[in-house]
Amino acid sequence: MSTAPPPRTTAAPEPRRTSASLRQKSRPTSAVTDQENKPDSKTSTTRKGSTTTTTETRTERRTIEERLTRRTKSPLKPTESNANAGRKSKDVSERGQRVSQVRKEELRASIQPRTWSPQATLLPPASSAPLACRVSIPPLSQHAPASVHPPPFGGLGLGNQESALIEDLLYVLMGFEGQYVRYVESYNPLDEKHRLVGPTYRIANGLDPSLRDLASGMLKTATHFAALELFVETMGREECGSVSHALCASVRKLVKDYLSLIAQLEHQFLTNPGFTLHQMNLHLRPTSHLLIQLYSLSQEIMKENSMLSDLDEDTTDQADEFENILESLREGRDTTIPGKRTCKGGAILRLMTKRLQASSGDPAAYSLLQTLLRDSSRPYMRMLNEWLHHGNVRDPHAEFLIKEQKSIRREGLQQDYTDEYWEKRYTLRPELVPPQLEGVKDRVLLAGKYLNVVRECGGITDINRDLSNSEEVPHTFSDPRFLENVSGAYAFANRSLMTLLLTTHGLPARLKSLKHYFFLDRSDFFSYFLELSASELRKQAKNVNAGKLQSLLDIVLRQPGSVAAEDPFKEDVRVTMSDTGLTGWLMRVVNVQGMDADASTLSLNNTYTGSVTGGKEEKDISGYEALTLDYSVPFPLSLIISRNTLTRYQLLFRYLLSLRHLESLLTQSWTEHTKSPAWIKKGRRAPRALANSFVSEADKKAMEIERKIESWKRRAWCLRARMLCFVQQLLYFCTSEVIEPNWRGFMKRVEEGRDDGEAEGEQPTGGGDATATQPAAKIASTATPKVKRTVDELMQDHVDFLATCLKECQLTNSKLLRINSKVTSTCIMFANYTSSLSRYLASLDTSTTSKDGTTKDSSTSGASAPVDPAKLDKLFSILQQYEDHFSRHLKILLDALNYLAATETVVFLGLCARLSMASEGGEGGGAGPSAYS
Repeated sequence: MSTAPPPRTTAAPEPRRTSASLRQKSRPTSAVTDQENKPDSKTSTTRKGSTTTTTETRTERRTIEERLTRRTKSPLKPTESNANAGRKSKDVSERGQRVSQVRKEELRASIQPRTWSPQATLLPPASSAPLACRVSIPPLSQHAPASVHPPPFGGLGLGNQESALIEDLLYVLMGFEGQYVRYVESYNPLDEKHRLVGPTYRIANGLDPSLRDLASGMLKTATHFAALELFVETMGREECGSVSHALCASVRKLVKDYLSLIAQLEHQFLTNPGFTLHQMNLHLRPTSHLLIQLYSLSQEIMKENSMLSDLDEDTTDQADEFENILESLREGRDTTIPGKRTCKGGAILRLMTKRLQASSGDPAAYSLLQTLLRDSSRPYMRMLNEWLHHGNVRDPHAEFLIKEQKSIRREGLQQDYTDEYWEKRYTLRPELVPPQLEGVKDRVLLAGKYLNVVRECGGITDINRDLSNSEEVPHTFSDPRFLENVSGAYAFANRSLMTLLLTTHGLPARLKSLKHYFFLDRSDFFSYFLELSASELRKQAKNVNAGKLQSLLDIVLRQPGSVAAEDPFKEDVRVTMSDTGLTGWLMRVVNVQGMDADASTLSLNNTYTGSVTGGKEEKDISGYEALTLDYSVPFPLSLIISRNTLTRYQLLFRYLLSLRHLESLLTQSWTEHTKSPAWIKKGRRAPRALANSFVSEADKKAMEIERKIESWKRRAWCLRARMLCFVQQLLYFCTSEVIEPNWRGFMKRVEEGRDDGEAEGEQPTGGGDATATQPAAKIASTATPKVKRTVDELMQDHVDFLATCLKECQLTNSKLLRINSKVTSTCIMFANYTSSLSRYLASLDTSTTSKDGTTKDSSTSGASAPVDPAKLDKLFSILQQYEDHFSRHLKILLDALNYLAATETVVFLGLCARLSMASEGGEGGGAGPSAYS
């Protein structure tokens, strides 16, 4: 195709060319006129009330048309001379002009009853996008009547075809249909998905192939422009988020430049006669390349938003869509965006970053995507700076990587058993984390969480400072200070919170106070409290007066000379009564599924065994079993000493209390064994030389019975000593070999955190708020300090310390819990049964005691009743039952500890060595019951 435009001046052979063109035009025009006149005649005949004048006028017009048609259809004879041909062509041209004028008048008259006057209307606002188009969609050109159709390309010359095509393309490139370039029939402008993909255009038939090839490539640009216009309107809605709004604003600027280019091309077309389609294509090519990048980006975003998914995909997974709607309602977000997925905020930035990395070989596309990413990241960086330097989440559209649950408040920390405030108040949204923040997302989360705590405690004074225009913080991802800003804000927030916790609010002192009360460290006050409240604690838990116990505890804590009298936090200790036994509570925690066959249920007559094995209801536990302490911790120390950690303190306290109570019961049993006359009296023993000659048969039987009773006493003393040894060794192991070493290691790490906070922040003693009141942005702009200890590490150290104590105290293993409960229940029953054993001894005594204290023989004094062999056998049977249960379960416990020491932790080896001493003197170790028979 020639680049020069066709000459527009009149040349010598113009009349011949004009006549030929008129001849070509006259044929389809007349045909169209014939076709249009026929329906007009039919319409006129069907109409009622038409005048006679109209009918006569139409008849005359039809006669004139037939006469002119016959004249125009007569061709030139080939035998005529050139002169005659020229003269006739001139006549034909004149006749053609008259015919065209008559035809125009006829067409103007014929289209009056079928008017084509599309009008634009202003629609009511149907979208939350402030700049959305409200002009009605124009009707399709395929619905226009044939009377307004242009002449076909086949009847035009090459120059006229090019001019008509350029004029059409100028309209099409702005999103409108042309006369020769129209939408395909399958395109529906009322379907949003069709509009999002962009319209497809077709060119009328008869166009030169070279022009068609050039125009086909340019029509793709028109498709991209139309799709981008709707993309900007769709993603500019309020619920799409500020990042989408910023992206649409940047795209709108590029679209404005594109429209300026179209205006310049139109100016060239109207003013430059030599402007061709090829030149227009060359001018559009750079912009077309940019529109291709924008179009592919917009299509990918739409697909991520499920706006361009298939219908089959829309009808499936209805349950997932319902769950997404519920999640949106819970978060307070708008659910008007169609589709099951959403792509906004950090997801859009991640998508753009991936495309930017993939287009490094295309400088134009790389520059375009870099500009779009820079403009789109500004609102995201605004939210990031607000979070890093003020601890606030300003995210009305749920597009930031930090999610805030406003329903979780710090007022619920005292009843929060799951650490919801710290763990769930602020959480990460992994799908909204841009690649630029992927490596530091945890620091971003912790920096804002730390700063939020400091801000709530009044440690930051510049919370209302506007950071959007500040030069001290970066505003785009491309700023070289971006990562330094995150690290600096994280170090400042961590240092401020560490100083606030350790120095201002005295966390180490609080922890030491917890140790005194819950681990019974220097517990002289608590021993006194147990003595005062013994009568109340013997009752069932539901009958215990908790107010009375609290009064007794207050008296003990304020007792002069007591260790707790100097504790500044003694007012925070409270007495509470649990409705669940310790073993039952722990069993629920570890979720026991069964029981070891060897650790079967005790079959003793005492009903106390049910409380350990689950046979007794929880409401029947005694006051000693239900007694526990509670502790009030103010904010922000409640982050470290949370309700979850306090529960672990209470579990350890109740376990240590049960061991202390069991030790006191066995000690009281030892006291009774050493002071009761029935236990301390020794039986008579005859001299060996006179045993056979001077002792009667009755005396021999009496001495034999006394010797059996003495043997029974020794066996009872041995069993009590073994039980006391077991309890004391277990208590010593839990306190001295588990809690104390772990406590020293934990406090050492706490002191390291205090040293780090003072060294990094240069915080003087007693001035905990000085560092926290410095501007966060100023701290972030300085050199990034190295963070040695963080608040989260301190919290984790605290949890690890308690978890280690629970594990090494055998409170996290279901089998150890069950076996240990069997052994301790046997000890408790034996200690409580001491008074009954004393009564049995008194009834089996074969001698009587006079008023003056002298003992008389039963053979000479008939005051004593004869010995009942059944009672004696029952006494041995009960003692044998205690021995069997204690020895069997102790052996099972030692075997389990040895196995766990080899597979889990070696700490249990020391406990096995200590508890093995309690097995001596029983069946399996040392002298057993047969030694006393």
